[in-house]
Amino acid sequence: MGTKATVTKSGVKLGVVSGGRRNDAMAVKAAKSATVAQPVLLSEANSNAAAASDVIAKDHFVERNGVKFAGTHLLIELWDAKNLGDLSITDQALRDCATEAGATLLHLHLHHFGPNAGLSGVAVLAESHISIHTWPERGYAALDVFMCGVCDPYKAVPVLKRAFEPGSVQLSEQKRGVIA
Repeated sequence: MGTKATVTKSGVKLGVVSGGRRNDAMAVKAAKSATVAQPVLLSEANSNAAAASDVIAKDHFVERNGVKFAGTHLLIELWDAKNLGDLSITDQALRDCATEAGATLLHLHLHHFGPNAGLSGVAVLAESHISIHTWPERGYAALDVFMCGVCDPYKAVPVLKRAFEPGSVQLSEQKRGVIA
């Protein structure tokens, strides 16, 4: 049986990290005995209109121009950009993107592929994520910014422009989880 360690962030339990091999029979037995919470329809949860609107507000869905959706997903491409292999500039840029957009940074991990090489990274936000992949030798970076609720991923774009000084920026938007 593998070892387990509880992972915490500022005293908040995030989950369990397991290592080693698991006994398949024990894993199957645990899965069968686990209870799964069933989704509750809003009308079943509370028929009080004021309380129902509180429940809706907590799901972080967005409504813009009469369309309700889970969040805004931006795909951002930076061309002829600078500083794409610099970990400290990238770290600060992703932190600043989260702050400017009104998001809460939970974790930031960057991985450098070596001297004069690109990097990849992800900023995990309470409201979703920002990821980056760079090719400094080509002056190119691909970013993925997904945010829900009141956060505004578009506010990350000027931060990225200041940090990486691209010659051009390509941007596309996808509304995720459209329900109306």
